[in-house]
Amino acid sequence: MPPQAHTANAGLDTHDMTRLQGEALAIRRLVLKTLNKSQAGHPGGSLSAVEILTSLYFQVMRIDPAQPNWPERDRFVLSKGHASPVYYATLARRGYFPETELATHDTLNSRLQGHPDMRKTPGVDMSSGSLGQGLSVCVGLALGAKMAGHAYRVYCMLGDGECQEGQVWEAAMSAPKFGLDNLTAIVDWNRLQLMGTVDEIMPTHSLPGLWREMGWEVLEVDGHDLMALVKVLQAPHSAGKPLALLAHTVKGKGVSFMENRVEWHAKPVSGEDLKQALDELSQEGAQ
Repeated sequence: MPPQAHTANAGLDTHDMTRLQGEALAIRRLVLKTLNKSQAGHPGGSLSAVEILTSLYFQVMRIDPAQPNWPERDRFVLSKGHASPVYYATLARRGYFPETELATHDTLNSRLQGHPDMRKTPGVDMSSGSLGQGLSVCVGLALGAKMAGHAYRVYCMLGDGECQEGQVWEAAMSAPKFGLDNLTAIVDWNRLQLMGTVDEIMPTHSLPGLWREMGWEVLEVDGHDLMALVKVLQAPHSAGKPLALLAHTVKGKGVSFMENRVEWHAKPVSGEDLKQALDELSQEGAQ
C-alpha cells in the first residue's frame, strides 16, 4: 500500500516545520534556476505558490511518487498552468523525476513543457494552461470519486486573475449541487495578473463573498504560512460542501526586486537577476 498523508490534525512539530521550510526554500531556488536556464516562463506566480504546493505535496496529500497512477491517490490540478515551474520543481523534489530534468523546461521534446501535460509528465493529473478550465475538471474528478466510492480528495489551484473567467463560476455553481465535500479550490490571491492589478483589469469585488454565494465553505489563510496552510487543509470541513481556500500571497515572494512587481509575471530571469535572487535566498536560509 502506498504511503498515506500525515495524520490530520496531528500538528506540526519543530522537525516538521524545519523540513517543510527547507523544501520551500529548495523549491524557490529550483524555480529561479529553471527559469534562468529556459529563459521562458512565469516567475511571479510561481514564487507566490511555493508554500501552497509544499504543504500539499510534503504534508497533506496522499500520494506515492513511485506509483504516479495509484488509483487512490489524491488529485491535484494546476488550473493556472502557466505556473508550471513551481509545479515541476515540487514534483522533482518529491521524487517524481530527477531534479536535473528541470534543465529541459520548455524545450523541444521535453517532458516539462511550458504548460503541464498529463501525457508526458509523471505526477501531472490534468493538462492545463487555458485559464478557467481546471475547476471544471476537478468537479468531474471529485464527482467521479463519489460515484465510484473512492476516498481520495481533489485539489485545484486557481489564480485570482483566472477567477475572471466565466467557466470558473459555472464549475463553482455545480460543486455544491453535487455535495462535493471532497473538493478544495485554492485561490492564489496575489492580486496581480499579466497587465496590472486584478482590480484594475477586472475587479472581482468580494472574492470570499462570491464563493460563499455559490454555496462553498470559504476560509482565508496566509498563503506563505506553512503551519497555517497545513492546519486548514487537514482540518475537518463542512459536510456536503466544497472548500474554497483563499490564500493571501505575494507575487514574486522571496525575492525583493520581484515582490509585488507586475513586470515579473512572465519576465525572463537573467544571470544577474539569478545571482541576486539566490544570494537573498541563501541569507534567508541561514537565518
